[in-house]
Amino acid sequence: MKALLVHGMGRSPASQLLLALRLERAGIRTHLFGYSTLASFNGTVARLATRAALVSGSHPFILIGHSLGSVLIRAALPILSPRGPSACFFLAPPSTACRAARHFSRQRLFRLLTGEAGRHLADEAFMSALPVPSVPVHIYAGTAGPRGALSPFGNEPNDGILTVSETALGAFPVIQVPALHTFIMNSRVVADDIVAHALHPGQNPHVA
Repeated sequence: MKALLVHGMGRSPASQLLLALRLERAGIRTHLFGYSTLASFNGTVARLATRAALVSGSHPFILIGHSLGSVLIRAALPILSPRGPSACFFLAPPSTACRAARHFSRQRLFRLLTGEAGRHLADEAFMSALPVPSVPVHIYAGTAGPRGALSPFGNEPNDGILTVSETALGAFPVIQVPALHTFIMNSRVVADDIVAHALHPGQNPHVA
């Protein structure tokens, strides 16, 4: 089994090294995909599809995306069809135009730093039109964000950037993880669950 890991906005492939190491130790061969948010969104999607095809060859593979990485994966899936992944694993994925993206998109600095990708994350029409994977998808949502009267999320469970509800995609399962958005890929729970589902598809292991 092979895996291609796609990092989130403002991060680099290095952000997923710990997750990659844990997957490697379990017998999953990992590859990292890097990109810049200042590059063309469609160009990045095309490059991701090409890299995924090269990584997979004739072997089964999975795609793992953190935050914006999951958006890029969803956009690339039609290009990969019919030789797509056996499953997708989305870590803190914005599945809708989340309130954080809509808020920050009004700021000029955010638009300059995040480019076309940042605009897409705040665009409900774009987010709603993203392809929904036809393969199994496992979603991991962080819950270590602030809650209460002073929190911009109120009492909703969140990871500091997204609420759990903003990560939901159709009927795909969502596993809540006590982690912040930026560091959810370092969670042992996430790594163990990816290994369980990637190497033993169809089973439903209990995750504490």
